[in-house]
Amino acid sequence: MALALYRKYRPKDLASLVGHETNVAILKNAARLGKLGQSYLFFGPRGTGKTTTARLVSKLLNCERRRDDSEFRALGEPCNECSACKEIDNLTSLDVIEIDAASNRGIDEIRNLKESVRQAPAKNPYKVYIIDEAHMLTGAAFNALLKTLEEPPAHAVFILATTEFEKLPPTITSRTQRFLFKKLSKIEILAKLTRIVKAEKLEISPDALELIASASEGSLRDAESLLDQISNIAKKIDLPLTEQVIGRAAFQKVEELAELALEAKSKEAIKKINEFKEEGLNLVQLTKDLIHYLEKVLTFSLNPDLEKSFSEELTKEEMGRMKKLSGLARPEKVLPLLRSLIRAYSEMRYSPFASVPLEIALMETK
Repeated sequence: MALALYRKYRPKDLASLVGHETNVAILKNAARLGKLGQSYLFFGPRGTGKTTTARLVSKLLNCERRRDDSEFRALGEPCNECSACKEIDNLTSLDVIEIDAASNRGIDEIRNLKESVRQAPAKNPYKVYIIDEAHMLTGAAFNALLKTLEEPPAHAVFILATTEFEKLPPTITSRTQRFLFKKLSKIEILAKLTRIVKAEKLEISPDALELIASASEGSLRDAESLLDQISNIAKKIDLPLTEQVIGRAAFQKVEELAELALEAKSKEAIKKINEFKEEGLNLVQLTKDLIHYLEKVLTFSLNPDLEKSFSEELTKEEMGRMKKLSGLARPEKVLPLLRSLIRAYSEMRYSPFASVPLEIALMETK
């Protein structure tokens, strides 16, 4: 069975992590100084590298070369060659225990974990417990975990990962070192996808790859999974095929619709919507993308100094077109349009006539 791309190209050292330079710098420095902690909390959106980083910390703690070679230890990276690193990469290490809190959320499971913590590691210096979706634990389970988190045995390390930080009790979060994993920018995701495409020798058009990066909404794992899915359909991947598979309009189409809306060309805009509908595109998602784009255009028109910030999400060509559109984006015109589109988006999600609220919103444009 072929290995999924997101697993095949999962980072094997801290330097390969995309988009988390601050976290990487802190963990590398802690590894160099021998000051890795015993309780961590990694939080942020899905597919941004939380579990991957937890496994990297496991390797840093147990890497045999780091133990024996002080010069190599100063690099703050695992060697990926010793048996401990290989076992962790292959998910066969007896001393790295991954727990899915969504399906092991009760007090009994935590009590079993506490019993396991007391036992010495099977082979390595440290026993690492990675608790994924930690926010799913029950209140009683959290209470049972408190004392162990506060005073774990010398050989035990806990790494909690969650997409919903706000659901964790302060008593838990205060006992951990907290690391935020933010959504990745489209440019960062695009760079990683480009490397994968080159390594896999895939034929894919740049605009199709851009659409995959945009559709992932900041999740690198989602982007890699989409690329994997589409690469199984055809040897040569173009934009129409990618739109068909994802059900999402390319960024250029969002730009075209935004320009027609800003120029109050309702007739042409509705014609475009019908074309998109015939292509099988998701009009609800299109409306959401249009709202986000118009908000960017308006913000840029009011504050051009944000160009550097927007350049993380837009290519040079897209940035150039947005600058052009910002000249049409007067607040008295865009704000009513945005209100209409937000209302339309809300109605479309529950309406059997998905295109009608969007068409009405564009007809109201003046």
